[in-house]
Amino acid sequence: MSQAGFWDWEERQAKLRQKKDLLVRLNQIVPWEDFRPTLEKIHDKPRKSNAGRKAIDVVVMFKLLILQQLYNISDEELEYQVSDRLSFMQFMGFSLSDEVPDATTVWLFRKQLIEQGLIEALFEQFDGYLIKQGYAAKGGQIVDATLIPVPKQHNSNSENQQLKQGEIPQDWQDKPHQLAQKDTDARWTKKRGVCHFGYKNHVSIDAEYGLIRQYQVTDAAVHDSQVLGHLLDDDNEAGSVWADSAYRSEAIEQVLALMGFDSQIHERSYRNRPLSEEQQHSNRTKSKTRSKVEHVFGAWIMQMGGKLVRVIGMVRVKASLGLKNLTYNLMRYTFLQTQVAD
Repeated sequence: MSQAGFWDWEERQAKLRQKKDLLVRLNQIVPWEDFRPTLEKIHDKPRKSNAGRKAIDVVVMFKLLILQQLYNISDEELEYQVSDRLSFMQFMGFSLSDEVPDATTVWLFRKQLIEQGLIEALFEQFDGYLIKQGYAAKGGQIVDATLIPVPKQHNSNSENQQLKQGEIPQDWQDKPHQLAQKDTDARWTKKRGVCHFGYKNHVSIDAEYGLIRQYQVTDAAVHDSQVLGHLLDDDNEAGSVWADSAYRSEAIEQVLALMGFDSQIHERSYRNRPLSEEQQHSNRTKSKTRSKVEHVFGAWIMQMGGKLVRVIGMVRVKASLGLKNLTYNLMRYTFLQTQVAD
């Protein structure tokens, strides 16, 4: 077998560029440098010492986090894959001789973003960029939530009851290492007769472009309708609001009307009060628009490695899902721009 040389490396990179895969298009279309001013804020916090090696470029670290969300992989797996896969190296701008940031460095960078609240700022910044590029929210908004599973906790009924009351079981407090492995913020919920443990990602997308405009993260036990007020986007050029029947109530209908929104929320049946033919027809018509939000969660499963999160606690889960929502918008924007070019 002949030894690979410089031109072999260049030829393989050229073939990847010709195939125009997602990572190539993301590199070409996303304005990565625009994120730098926000990312640089992690350096605003004074360092305890100037000792140690120079910090890795913040845009490089940010791209690593986006790559991680695209494939839903752990910090350790990210380090391995970037070292192993040519497409990942090309996306990052690494050569074979470049050192890949290790899992601890990735963890620390994400921790700094969380501590300074920069993940929400990055999401909002890109939304502002979308507006400048002609992708302002239009067509009304569609609201929905999806369950986010986490590794299940094998707790006793007594322990679960204490957690629901906001208490930490004494046995866990006496064993810090055990407590560190317990997700005390996740909750159980039942959907269609099946129990789920974890969180919920509540999103609002605009009907025109299918981009996430607002999001909220809660534990799984929070009812979808409780979060609706936090998801409404006043900047959408149209006033219609689509949602499934879980969001339907007389109080919500009255509030939406007072706020000037046009409710397109599905009507729901009640015991001994089935939907009329007219109501069923109305729901089917609304579903043609409302179903667009399912494309978001479908993309998570089919293109972004699924919904499972591997972190523990509300703070970390919220950060992970914030990055996931931003990554989806980056991917969606790339698709929209590619459609325009074609």
